[in-house]
This record gives sequence, structure tokens and C-alpha cells, in this order.
Amino acid sequence: GFPLACSGNFLLHSTLDSHLSAASFSQVGASLFASNVGSGHFIGLAGSGAASGIAATAYEWNGMFCVLVLAWLFVPIYLASGVTTMPEYLQRRFGGKRIQIFLAILYLFIYIFTKISVDMYAGALFIQQALHWDLYIAVIGLLVITAIYTVAGGLAAVIYTDTLQTIIMLAGALTLMGFSFAKVGGLEDLKNRYFKAIASNHYGNTSCGLPREDAFHIFRDPVTSDFPWPGILVGMTIPSLWYWCTDQVIVQRSLAAKSLSHAKGGALLASYLKILPLFMMVLPGMISRILFPDLVACADPKSCKEICGNPSGCSDIAYPKLVIELLPLGLRGLMMSVMIAALMSSLTSIFNSASTIFTMDLWRHLRPLSSEWELMIVGRVFVLLLVVISILWIPLVQASQGGQLFIYIQTISSYLQPPVAIVFILGCFWKRTNEKGAFCGLLVGMVIGLIRMVLDFVYLQPGCGESDDRPAVVKYVHYLYFSMILGVITLIVVVVVSLLTEPPPEEMVSALRKTSAVFSLMV
Repeated sequence: GFPLACSGNFLLHSTLDSHLSAASFSQVGASLFASNVGSGHFIGLAGSGAASGIAATAYEWNGMFCVLVLAWLFVPIYLASGVTTMPEYLQRRFGGKRIQIFLAILYLFIYIFTKISVDMYAGALFIQQALHWDLYIAVIGLLVITAIYTVAGGLAAVIYTDTLQTIIMLAGALTLMGFSFAKVGGLEDLKNRYFKAIASNHYGNTSCGLPREDAFHIFRDPVTSDFPWPGILVGMTIPSLWYWCTDQVIVQRSLAAKSLSHAKGGALLASYLKILPLFMMVLPGMISRILFPDLVACADPKSCKEICGNPSGCSDIAYPKLVIELLPLGLRGLMMSVMIAALMSSLTSIFNSASTIFTMDLWRHLRPLSSEWELMIVGRVFVLLLVVISILWIPLVQASQGGQLFIYIQTISSYLQPPVAIVFILGCFWKRTNEKGAFCGLLVGMVIGLIRMVLDFVYLQPGCGESDDRPAVVKYVHYLYFSMILGVITLIVVVVVSLLTEPPPEEMVSALRKTSAVFSLMV
């Protein structure tokens, strides 16, 4: 989930207030986990497991600690401030309009790059593998069904089916995990057979398509590996703090708890549940490579293009192949339908949120006297535009990061999210931070992050055996290290500009003083 609109969220708030205002810790914990883990998660994590081993689990285990930071440090501040949305917190903390507009534009970028295009691609992969359709025909089919689903059922259909979908999805995933381990012979056989999972058309004199030697290591070489351990400890944490501590959808779940104690209990439960993705997604992805090496582990671009329509690699079909090949017929159909329904539900929610952000935070700012009818039409036209842009973006999703969907999501997060995370942290814990410093930090950080993101897509990762002619900043600076650098630059800009300009008005930092009383209740 990603942040909702800065304004126009009253429907969401009233719904949550009426239904979740007294949520117990178990409800909060389950809701946090369900909001985090979706169908794209299954495809992305399983694909990364198939391609490079268990290292992607670090993102899940990093989240175990960041969700605790949310409950112990950030929730008391949000409660003391009396806010219900994260942009509202920044609005109260810094004042002015430009940070709110800036964040609205940023969130729309995040929707396009990491949500809409990713969800459409993930859903299309399931349809493609099940029905053997062309990927783009599958995308169009998914969009048509989503449109019918939205018009026929509306948002009520999304709200009432989300919980059931999550339960069935998790039950199906645990069942599939059992079938997978039974098929491969257990964990010990998985460790032995994974290193032999090589496509039959592999050429013996090349490392293309071979399993990584460090496949069963999470902390890997700091220079030559795909997951350098300093990047995991620091670079991964910065965007993770943005997601778990400032994301509207995630924070709203914690604010809906009965009390601060229940918010903490829910965070603890969600933290324990974050252990599951290793066993439900990553290891089954590795098993899929063992069972279907010619398909999941293909290394020849021509073969991969024929198998999954993606010459960069087919590791992302690992989970759909397990669902289709291992589950009994009835359970297979149920799991497929739940996955697609969850994706449609996610798309519907994103379309609604994106439309709200654009109309309420941007269009209404340009045309303050616009009518409700105009806002409705503009919102629908904007959603169509988002869909077109997202479909055009799918080839870049495919080609990026060797065809690994999950790593693509994390690279974009590392380029766009650190500046916002730093501004939130300083806004919460350093009262001298002012609006000018926050805005300059956001602006400088976003420009640098976007430049690196553009370079990543202009200079795509070369195929195995091809020469690497990318610029040094792309070739040698890992995206996790770039996240660290971007965070430090943003921090310096915010601090320097804040100190060189007038301090924030007293009323802007009054909420920070209230937190001392809240923290005393925590002891």
C-alpha cells in the first residue's frame, strides 16, 4: 500500500473510524500484514528467490524492525499531533502549500512506477501462464475485468472482499508451500538441488543462468554482490522507514487501535508475521527453479522470450508455475481467482486514490471553483491517462534488473523515497526543521533520485556476457548504496537551509512538545 490523497480522504477516515476505531492488537497486526503483502509480493519475492536465493528476505526482516519503530516512536507523535493523514502532519508541522503539492506529485509518480504498472504486470503474468495468452492481451483483459468489477461492485466490493481474499490467499500459500517442500524432498534436498537447477540449453563455458554461490546467504559481499550487506543494514532501512512509518495506509492501521498498547501489540504481531514470506514465497520460488529449470532458470534471451515474453529472464513466473502445476485442480482455480481478484481490488483502490490526489490536491489548486461534475470527469480522464502510461511502462519493468519484479520495485523505492523519509524523521524529532529546509531537501533529493532513475532506464543492465558500458554512477554505485547517499545529501540540505533561515513559528512545533507527555505514558 502507498499513501492516499492529502485531502479528500474523509470517506476513508469515516469508514475506518466507524469500523476500526476500537481495533484490537490482533486486528491491527493482521491488517498491517495484509496491507503489506499482496499478489505482487508473491510473484516478486518468489522470482527473486528463484533468481538469486534467499537474500530478498532481508526486505521482509528489515520491515520486522521498522514496524516496531512505527509503534514505539512515530505513532505517539502522530497521536499527540491529532492528525489522521501523513500529509496532514507535514501540513501542520511546516505550513504552506508547496510541500503538500510536491508530495501529491511524488505519490503519483510512485503509483505509476511501483504500483499500477507492477500490479498489471503481475496479474498479466498469472493470466499468461494459466491461459497462454500474450502478455499485453492479458493486461487488457485484466483491465476490462477490473472496470466491470469496479462499476458493478464499487468500493464496497473491495472493502468486503479484501479480508476474505487475504485469508484464502494465505491459506493457499501455506498449502502450496507444503506441496512444494513435499515435491522437492524437504529443506536439505532444496539446499542440495538448488545449485544444480540449470536450464538444459545452458552453455558450459559461461556463468549465465547458473545459481549464485551465495544463494543461501543474506549478508553478502559489500562490493561484488547483488545485496551488499552495508546496503542491507542502512540503505534498505531508509525507504523501509518511509514505507512503515509514514505510509498513509500502514500508519492508519496503527492509529485505528484501541490504545497505544494495542498499536504496539499489533506491530509486534505484524513483526512476527513478517517471518512467513521466507517460507511462503522465497523458498517456494527456489523450489520452482528446481522443478522447472528450463522455464524459470532460462538464460538465453531467445528462449526466455518464447517462454514468458521477457528476454531478460523468466524468474517471475516461478510462483504462477507452482500454482498451476502443483495444486489440485479445485484449489488451483481458487488460488488463481483470489490472486486475480486481489490484484483487481488493489488496482481499484489505487485508481481511486490517484484520482483523489490529482483532483483534490492538484486540479482544485489550479481551478479552486471547479464543480463536482468537473472533478469527476477530470478524475476519470486522469485514471485513463495513468493506465496508458502504466501500460507503456511495462516493457521497462520487464527489462529492468534482469527481469526481477521485486528488485525493480526496490530500486525505484531507493531513488524516490529516502528524501521523504528524512524530512519526516527530522520533522518529527528536530524542532528547528523549517518549511524552507524541508522543501529544499525534498526538491534536491527528488531531482538527484530522478536523475539516477532515468540513467538506470537509459543504460539498462547488460545481459550475461555483454560488455558493461554504463556510466560509473550506475555501474559501480549499487541502488542500496545510492539510497544511503541520497539520504545523507537530503539530511545535509535540510539541516543547512533550516539553520540559515528563520526558525519555524512556535505553533508549528508545539506538537513536538506534547510528545514528551505521550512518551511518559509509554514507560
